[in-house]
Amino acid sequence: MEEARGRRFAELLAEAGADSVWTDEVGNVIGLRRGRRGNRAIGLGAHLDTVFPEGTDVTVTRRGDTLFAPGISDDTRGLVVVLTVLRAMREAGIETDADIHFVGVVGEEGPGDLRGMKHMYRDPTAAPDAWIEVDGGGLQRLVVDALGSARYRVTFKGPGGHSWGAFGLANPAHAMSRAVRLFQDAADPLTRSGPRTSYNVGRIGGGTAVNAIPSESWMEVDIRSVDPESLARIEQVFMEAMDRGLGEENALRRSGPPLAVEKARIGDRPSGEGDRGAPLVQRALAATAVFGVRGTLGRSSTNTNIPIALGVPAVTIGRGGMGFGAHTPEEHWVNVDGHLAIQRALLLLVAEAGLAGRIP
Repeated sequence: MEEARGRRFAELLAEAGADSVWTDEVGNVIGLRRGRRGNRAIGLGAHLDTVFPEGTDVTVTRRGDTLFAPGISDDTRGLVVVLTVLRAMREAGIETDADIHFVGVVGEEGPGDLRGMKHMYRDPTAAPDAWIEVDGGGLQRLVVDALGSARYRVTFKGPGGHSWGAFGLANPAHAMSRAVRLFQDAADPLTRSGPRTSYNVGRIGGGTAVNAIPSESWMEVDIRSVDPESLARIEQVFMEAMDRGLGEENALRRSGPPLAVEKARIGDRPSGEGDRGAPLVQRALAATAVFGVRGTLGRSSTNTNIPIALGVPAVTIGRGGMGFGAHTPEEHWVNVDGHLAIQRALLLLVAEAGLAGRIP
C-alpha cells in the first residue's frame, strides 16, 4: 500500500509545484522547493502508511458531511495538508530563504518502527535542520517530547505432543505464562513511581489444538517510558523474567528435551526531551495563537521521535478537522474548520524557513 500511495503522492507533489521529486531507498517520497539562500533545510511531512494491511479497500465514501475510509484521517489528511501548503505557496508566490522538503514518510505505524524517519536522519548532517510533522487532530496540542518504546516478539519452543500421551514434556505455553507473571511482579513496583513507564502484553498465540502440547507459544510485548534509563531498566527486568520463566518450566519437565526461547526486538523508538524554548517551538505556539487557540506542549510517539532524540528542533502539529474511529475500518473525518490547520501549517513553515522578500 505504501508503494502505490507513494507513487501517487509523488505525482501530486510535482503537480503542486515541487522543483524536484524523488523516492529514496526506503520509499520516502520527497519534494524539494528551493529557497533563495538554501543555507538551511526544513522538513514538512506526514506518514504514507496506515495500520491496515495490503489489499484493504480504502475507497472514500461520503455520508453527508463525513468522509469514510480506512486511514482517511490518520494520516491521509496529514498528506493533504502537506500538499495544500505546497500548492498555496506556489499560487501565492511565496519564496523562502531555506529549502523546504515536503515529505511523505514511510513506516510510521506499528511494525514500521519509524523506519522512514530513521533513514531520513541516518546522517543528521545531511538531514533537514528542523522538522514539522502533521499528525494528530486539532490545533491545540503540539508534540515536542518523544515517548520512547521497545517492542519484542518472544517465542518459547519445544517438541510438542499429545496432551495425555506426552504429558510431562516441557510446555511452551506454561513457560510463557510463568514468564509473564514473573515480569509483571518485577515490573509493577518499578512503574509506580519515577518517570512514567508502561508495559503491555498485546498479542499472544501458538498451539494447534486443545488436546495438544504446543510446540510453540509466542507473545508480542510493548514497553514504553518517557525516560531512556527507565526504559532500559524495564527491558532488563523483562529479559530476566523470560529466562527465569523458561528455567522454571524446564525444571518441571519429566521427559524430553528442554524448551528454548527466542527474544526478537521488533520495535525501537527513542525517547527524548525537546527544547521548549527553541525558536521552532515558540513559533508553533505563536502560529497557533493567531487562530485564537492557546497551544499546549505534550509528548507522544510520532515521526518526530527521531529528530527530537538527536537534538534536532521538531514539532508535530495537528491535521485539523475532526477525526473519529482511528485504526478501525469505520475511520472517518469531518471537515470542521479544517482550513485552519492548513493555514497554521503554512504560517509556521514560512516563519521557520524565513520569508524571502515581499509576497506579491
